[in-house]
Amino acid sequence: MSTSPRSFQPLLPLAATLLLALFAAFAPAKPVTSWQWLDIAAEGGTALMAGVWAWLVLGSRPGGRVTLWLAGGLAAIMFGATADCLDELFVVSAATLPLRWIESVFSPLGMLALTWGLLLWRQEQAALSEQLQRRERVFRDHRAYDRVTQLADADYLRRQIELERAAHPGRPCAVGVLELANWAEIERTHGRAEADRVLQAVAYQLLLNLPPRELLCRYAGARFVLLMPQADLGTARRRAQHLVGMVEAMRFSPRDAEHPLALAMRSAVALGDDDAQALLTRLNRELEALDLAGARTARAAS
Repeated sequence: MSTSPRSFQPLLPLAATLLLALFAAFAPAKPVTSWQWLDIAAEGGTALMAGVWAWLVLGSRPGGRVTLWLAGGLAAIMFGATADCLDELFVVSAATLPLRWIESVFSPLGMLALTWGLLLWRQEQAALSEQLQRRERVFRDHRAYDRVTQLADADYLRRQIELERAAHPGRPCAVGVLELANWAEIERTHGRAEADRVLQAVAYQLLLNLPPRELLCRYAGARFVLLMPQADLGTARRRAQHLVGMVEAMRFSPRDAEHPLALAMRSAVALGDDDAQALLTRLNRELEALDLAGARTARAAS
């Protein structure tokens, strides 16, 4: 049997249905003329929304104690609110008094469980934010993330450069472009899926070697862009060369090859003293010039 949180979603409507059957079996129904429609709508709406929230938590989060406490607390609130709503439809007498205890027990327990789950979720978010610090700065926009590398895209980087220049006018702000030089060859030889795996590995290696204040984004293809706030040109070039060396020290093992692949990286660095788009265009031209020089060298050697 699956242990995915999604597998527990059908239990939510099932629990509400069983509770309705329990009231119908042991408590007589009230006449429709005595129904308090406003109370029914309020209590039924609370139960419905708590159930929807529990459904969304189970469907959108991986398993774990945070998911358990959040979904469990919301489910208990749903169960208690459903019992409270059914009180308006059925007569709960002394003989059926345990039915009233459902509301009294499940609602406060659900709130306590949900509160504990939110505290755990807050701790989880703090840990995730620390991990994402080198993927985002100042603000978060999930629409800007690249599907392959999970890094922000070039538009996000342009906004970050402008924000950095506006926040610290006159201070140096370096930008570097790093390119995986043999990515196209890897894609031709081993296919797009393996080439994407290479990009994921390279992105992870670059992130491991960045200080928290710096930002790494994927520009396009096999090019990455690095924002280095308050770094002069010499420091930025040394940082870029260090990252190039770390990537070239890697050995990537494709699924369809016996021997690991060596990776080649090149970089271009400049100070962010002009428009963000103009700066990126200039850096890309420098890399293209390096590509042409490398191609001529390879042809001459052959």
